[in-house]
Amino acid sequence: MYVIKEDHHKLPIKIWADVESIESECLTQAENLANLPFAFHHIALMPDCHSGYGMPIGGVMAAIDVVVPNAVGVDIGCGMVAVKTSATEITEDQIKKIIGKARGVIPVGFNRHKTSQWEYSEDIESLRLDAEVFELEVINRELDSAGKSLGTLGGGNHFIEIQKGDDGHIWLMVHSGSRNLGKQVADHYNTLAIQLNEKWYSIVPKEHQLAFLPYESTEGLAYACEMGFCLKFAKANRKLMMDRLMSITDGVLGCTFSEPLDIHHNYAALENHFGKNVRVHRKGAIRMREGELGIIPGSMGTPSYIVQGLGNKDSFMSASHGAGRKMSRKKANESITEEMAQEAMKGIVFGRFNGKTDEAPQAYKDIEEVVSNELDLIKPVVKLQPLGVMKG
Repeated sequence: MYVIKEDHHKLPIKIWADVESIESECLTQAENLANLPFAFHHIALMPDCHSGYGMPIGGVMAAIDVVVPNAVGVDIGCGMVAVKTSATEITEDQIKKIIGKARGVIPVGFNRHKTSQWEYSEDIESLRLDAEVFELEVINRELDSAGKSLGTLGGGNHFIEIQKGDDGHIWLMVHSGSRNLGKQVADHYNTLAIQLNEKWYSIVPKEHQLAFLPYESTEGLAYACEMGFCLKFAKANRKLMMDRLMSITDGVLGCTFSEPLDIHHNYAALENHFGKNVRVHRKGAIRMREGELGIIPGSMGTPSYIVQGLGNKDSFMSASHGAGRKMSRKKANESITEEMAQEAMKGIVFGRFNGKTDEAPQAYKDIEEVVSNELDLIKPVVKLQPLGVMKG
């Protein structure tokens, strides 16, 4: 861990990465966080950190009595679910069969289901009813559309993978979030926060993109309720995809499955740290209490890890959420050729990049370096090598 404490910082910044490797914009955003009047104790940057909107992705901030929509992000509740199968062997043909069948029932990219998926789970149906009962403004407006997005993967860095663990077992993993629902909630309340901050003559500079809502205000409580719904929706979205993926995999391999491990990495939660009740904002970071299991995925083409938390107080009991980008999408598309990207995916069942290489392994940080930089935060439990990848 490296600590930055400058005279112009209200709070120190604790970093689990080589500072020289961190982009300047990311450090500037961390400094902005460190000077917020409501930020508490220190700011933490995980080893996968890179710049985002307002707050770095891979950043952790504890706030007193406020919630900051941009410190949660637009894909509220985005996360991972992983399942260990009883199978210990799988052929390339079987991988292709599983992925091919999965593409038939799990829409990717901007695609959605043609009909609502609310009815396919009691958990999911109860979410819809909750939204109506609690009169959630944005959620209720988006309910019909959201029903068609349940059980869909999305694009960007979201993926489905078939993996081989160093425990000898075949694993399944899904990375996705609350789809457009979370974005609608995030945009609505960030815009509202900006308007209110201007009305209150907030000392937080507008250009820092860190407008806040007092948690106990009508607007703050409304955001918290809608954010909570998005967390449940994102988990239900992953569950529906994983249920369908497990059914397909069982049909091909004839196997059983462990209890799914599900975690999210874009949210704010009430926790107690350093003797104070605070709202911990984790944007691209996972909670890692002592003994708690988590998932740290690599890029497509590189390993992922099942990890166990060490409960490190300095990180607000947090860890990285993945490898983290080292190139912007624009730079990756300009500098990584199709041939380079395909070479990095050699030996892994995958389609083609079709000229868009912003998700190629080379666009991401070295997952081994990321994990090695946070061994005081987590203990690796299972290392997972990708065998087949499905993306939007």
